[in-house]
Amino acid sequence: MNQRLVIVGCGGFGREVLSIAAACHGVDDGWDLLGFVDDHPSPDDRHRVEKLGSRILGRIELLPELGKDVSAVVAVGSAAARRGIATRLGCQGFATLVHPDATLGRLVELAAGCIVAPGARLSTNIKLGPHVHADQAVTVGHDTTVGAFSRLNPACCISGSVTIGPDVLIGANATVLQGVSIGAGAVVGAGAVVVRDVAPGATVRGVPAR
Repeated sequence: MNQRLVIVGCGGFGREVLSIAAACHGVDDGWDLLGFVDDHPSPDDRHRVEKLGSRILGRIELLPELGKDVSAVVAVGSAAARRGIATRLGCQGFATLVHPDATLGRLVELAAGCIVAPGARLSTNIKLGPHVHADQAVTVGHDTTVGAFSRLNPACCISGSVTIGPDVLIGANATVLQGVSIGAGAVVGAGAVVVRDVAPGATVRGVPAR
């Protein structure tokens, strides 16, 4: 039986998550999408949501009123914003969404609120913390840990035995080599190649990243 779902955030990634939820519809433990909640939807996003056949239900504070059987997923790119929303929602139930075209190997652990987009490949012995986003065509190698609220942008490559702290952003097409640690709140620029540890809060870019 499908479960009821609300997406928090109707921006670009939120609408991509609509497609992930729709792809899960009708499969075991799939999702029935009720719509979106968003505190400040733009007119363009309202129109795009309508074109997708969905609707904006109201502000985020509406969520607890929809019932204890409704789960939420926070589809907002900013780690700080995502963390703030999750904290604000408190004991709200959070969904974990995995597109059917993603590949998860054995002993891959996904905490509540994770989103795994189509084409993502997670090999084995991997842990994603709460509210992690693994976007399209991301690859994550063996024995890797990704901290809460981190985001892996499209087509980034995380090698084996990598440790990624919380609130980290890995840019599109970036590569993190084997055994590297990336500290909390760090940013890895698009296309960067990370060959050494990255300090908490640092921003690195380029080849090799520095």
